Amino acid sequence: MQQSYSQALFKNFLGQAPQWYKLTIVGFLILNPILFFFISPYIAGWALVLEFIFTLAMALKCYPLQPGGLLAIQAVAIGMTTSSQVLHEIEVNLEVLLLLIFMVAGIYFMKNLLLVMFTKIITKIRSKIVVSFMFCFASAFLSAFLDALTVIAVIISVAVGFYSVYHKVASGKHHTHNHDSTTDDELPDYSRQDLEQFRAYLRNLLMHAGVGTALGGVMTKVGEPQNLIIAEQSGWEFIEFAIRMSPVTIPVLIAGLLTCVLLEKLKWFSYGVHLPDNVRKILVDFDADETASRTRADNMKLVAQGVIALWLVIALALHLASVGLIGLTVIILATAFTGVIEEHQIGHAFEEALPFTALLAVFFAVVAVIIDQQLFTPVIAWVLTFEGDMQLVMFYLANGFLSMVSDNVFVGTVYITEVKKALIEGQITRDQFDMLAVAINTGTNLPSVATPNGQAAFLFLLTSALAPLIRLSYGRMVYMALPYTIVLTIVGLITIQSGMLVEYTDLFYEMGIIEHHSIVDGSGDLGH
Repeated sequence: MQQSYSQALFKNFLGQAPQWYKLTIVGFLILNPILFFFISPYIAGWALVLEFIFTLAMALKCYPLQPGGLLAIQAVAIGMTTSSQVLHEIEVNLEVLLLLIFMVAGIYFMKNLLLVMFTKIITKIRSKIVVSFMFCFASAFLSAFLDALTVIAVIISVAVGFYSVYHKVASGKHHTHNHDSTTDDELPDYSRQDLEQFRAYLRNLLMHAGVGTALGGVMTKVGEPQNLIIAEQSGWEFIEFAIRMSPVTIPVLIAGLLTCVLLEKLKWFSYGVHLPDNVRKILVDFDADETASRTRADNMKLVAQGVIALWLVIALALHLASVGLIGLTVIILATAFTGVIEEHQIGHAFEEALPFTALLAVFFAVVAVIIDQQLFTPVIAWVLTFEGDMQLVMFYLANGFLSMVSDNVFVGTVYITEVKKALIEGQITRDQFDMLAVAINTGTNLPSVATPNGQAAFLFLLTSALAPLIRLSYGRMVYMALPYTIVLTIVGLITIQSGMLVEYTDLFYEMGIIEHHSIVDGSGDLGH
């Protein structure tokens, strides 16, 4: 029987999303105007925020851009905010959008260098504890200067490559042959145990690496998108941002790396799985073949990428240009010196970042509603009634909890915008604002490792083609991230509650490493 037009429309609406999800979004779109016009604009505003958080939490059912975007369009249409206010929020945070567009694309052209590095770690080091530590540390270091999504994307590429090579060879084929790695039908029984162990081994490494991106991402201005938003609102450059975060981030990094080693040593939470000898031999042989077949031109490409990586670190540290423009230079240099000159080749680099860039613009529309309807004003006022370290603790915990269930970029953007507003209105001092900015940044970055909703890198891993191959489900990710969540959250909390953050910040002021800022520093209506 042929579908009616209404049935066809409903089927097309949000595509493959479950029917209950589609009906829920339709229900939101019906409810919001009723609340706004007949009940209370304030209640309608909060309903919108909760609905948007719902779309973020349900990201595996449907990418949040479409349902969240529909809610944002309706909010502007019925008068919750204005298009000019949305544009203002985007203008204020333009550098963040440039970071996502250009920096992520720039690092795409340096993937080969990173692939070689992670491949060598797996094939050259036999100790599982050392390999896990290296994956966690390397991910942290790279995420401090690059983009966490790109770092995890590279590690996924390594894992997919190794998995498919082993799967082919174990199925009786050469690693150059065509093969479907998604089915185990051709695999002999004696190889299945090795395969299950190899899957567990890859899950271990990917979770260590994912947490590593959070450990490094929290430390610098470019580590996560919300860091740049916070840095821009605060008027902090790359070095100052890292110094101000260090009283929290350095102890957390040490604790995170120790947790990695202990989990492997004690074999808790499904960690401590070793690479089977049969698998190791196949991977080492594959790497040797790859190295032998690499031409002089290929080697020069790797050298060029290494030099460009050095330029990236220097340019960020010295703030030679805005982060987005530095990313653009990386694109130009990396493509020019590796021979990528065709438009369609360059276009692939932007596929990874642009959907999230569009989603971030929708974030800013929701932030515009929060500002116009003054949704967070009572909450911020209540938190500001606390004094000293307790005030910082409350901001840290509030950001941490919300980041677990929604998205840390959204939460960080909302809170720093509201705190900046409190500063402009004279409710807090500039030094108080700087301390709260540290609490907001660490709160959004550390506890958010609890779920894939909170960390974009985790969500990227969960939705990748690799996750079903190695049997990495949502529940398994949450379970394996649990020890890290507990340790990172508690260590971050201790550094703030104990007064260590305030003491070290005062010491940095006395030593002249950082300076006190005036209220007008940072982006926003007051300029720079």
